[in-house]
Amino acid sequence: MGTLEYNSSRPPIEIDDVTLAHLKIVIATKLRRQESFMMTWLPDGKNPVGRLTAWVHPSIPLVLAFDEPKVAKIDAARIARMMESLNAHGELLIDQMS
Repeated sequence: MGTLEYNSSRPPIEIDDVTLAHLKIVIATKLRRQESFMMTWLPDGKNPVGRLTAWVHPSIPLVLAFDEPKVAKIDAARIARMMESLNAHGELLIDQMS
């Protein structure tokens, strides 16, 4: 289980390494284009309090920490679905990306 830490006072978001690897590509693609967007996720089971949303912007630090040293296998179709959804809605929904 890896983590995504965004410049926030909230604890890092726990995400499995495979999903995190796909997120890395999608987020990097948007930020490389200087495109900001909303990212929404469900909090972990320890603190279940509705949905959380962050504004993702190129100037805000982002750290992705993987548990496994080996790079996860990337599914191009999954990346395409994630990008299509993000571009259509302007929001990346982490819990709906399988």
